[in-house]
Amino acid sequence: MSESAKRFDPLQALSRTRHEFGEHGGVNLSVEASTTFTVLSPETMPSLFEGRKGPEEGCYLYGRHFNPTVYVLGRQLAAIEATEAAYCTSSGMGAIAATLMQLCRAGEHLVAANTLYGGTFALMKDYFPRTTGVTTTFVNIEDLAAVEAAFRPNTRALYVETVANPTLAVADLPRLAEIAHRHGAKLVVDNTFSPMIVTPNLHGADIVIHSLTKFINGASDIIAGAVCGSNEFVGSLMDLHTGSLMLLGPTMDPRMAFEITLRLPHLALRMKEHSARAMLFAERLEALGQRVVYPGLKSHPHHARLAALCNDDYGFGGILGIDLETEAQANAFMRTLQNDENFGFLAVSLGYFETLMSLSAASTSSELGDAALDAAGIRRGYVRMSVGITGNVEERWQQLERALRRVGALGGRPAAAGEAVAR
Repeated sequence: MSESAKRFDPLQALSRTRHEFGEHGGVNLSVEASTTFTVLSPETMPSLFEGRKGPEEGCYLYGRHFNPTVYVLGRQLAAIEATEAAYCTSSGMGAIAATLMQLCRAGEHLVAANTLYGGTFALMKDYFPRTTGVTTTFVNIEDLAAVEAAFRPNTRALYVETVANPTLAVADLPRLAEIAHRHGAKLVVDNTFSPMIVTPNLHGADIVIHSLTKFINGASDIIAGAVCGSNEFVGSLMDLHTGSLMLLGPTMDPRMAFEITLRLPHLALRMKEHSARAMLFAERLEALGQRVVYPGLKSHPHHARLAALCNDDYGFGGILGIDLETEAQANAFMRTLQNDENFGFLAVSLGYFETLMSLSAASTSSELGDAALDAAGIRRGYVRMSVGITGNVEERWQQLERALRRVGALGGRPAAAGEAVAR
């Protein structure tokens, strides 16, 4: 990795894009809610449909195509991800599906990590073969020889997550990029777990995808996604004849784009706090002998790798894993945290300001099935915890430790049903 990559500061890059004023001089950009846009001359219309004019010239066509408010959010996300361009979608899955369908023609091939978000796995394993004939070879991306061997003449992309959901394995982006590019394929990276923390484009990624629903939005109130890449690729998504965003229509509502632009200025602060609390909890859990997975710990097998990929000062992320060994003990632990300790919520998703926790094998990774869960190393008692940023951190730690002791996870006896927990 070059020194310039290590010195990249996404917050500083974002600040250079924040000179968008409202139409009437407001400090925030205006919401352009129109579904269709006017032209001054009828001669302009053909150039819009032929792609010779567009947002760069201040020309807009239709809300399913480019929208001014959504376009501004795209520019801001491109700054954060150090890409030429970006555009936003109505969901993270919309961004993933549109990207892969743009890269692949019918019957072509993908290589993907065998540890992925369950919805992404189902899209590639079940949906694409049935509807498009596009097939995927899932491989352990730690085995670089296996990754290399998985490529075929018609492989169009290698798909990975920077930090894998839910195992928190860290992709070796520079070496994976070398393999993909050697085969003429694109490296597509889902960076949902690590915005601001890692900038995949600086380590060889061609396309970066986000579920904006998570950390970037931060309030679990908006479903949204984004595709970040070259001007050419983002433009191709909006081609009126072959663009998967334009023709499939996973359009972001401009009101949602406006809402998300208001969250970006404090994204860096939130990511630092998520990371700091996750690190504190992980260190203390490890000291107590609890099986904890967190890439910020030196005991994590990919700690040095993530440290090399990370931008300065943003930590190692807000997600940690706690292995309670059995589903019953994991469920008891989460139930105690939510219902007795008022610590977080039993819910899927992540990046919320409160802690969210779920049993991965029974929820967001359940699409994998037993064999794929085993291959990915997702244990049945593994709790994925998205560490929140509310409340006093020491009080939160006490709640977490009490819950573990109550269910017998730290060597103490499990509490009897209805037994009061000492406060």
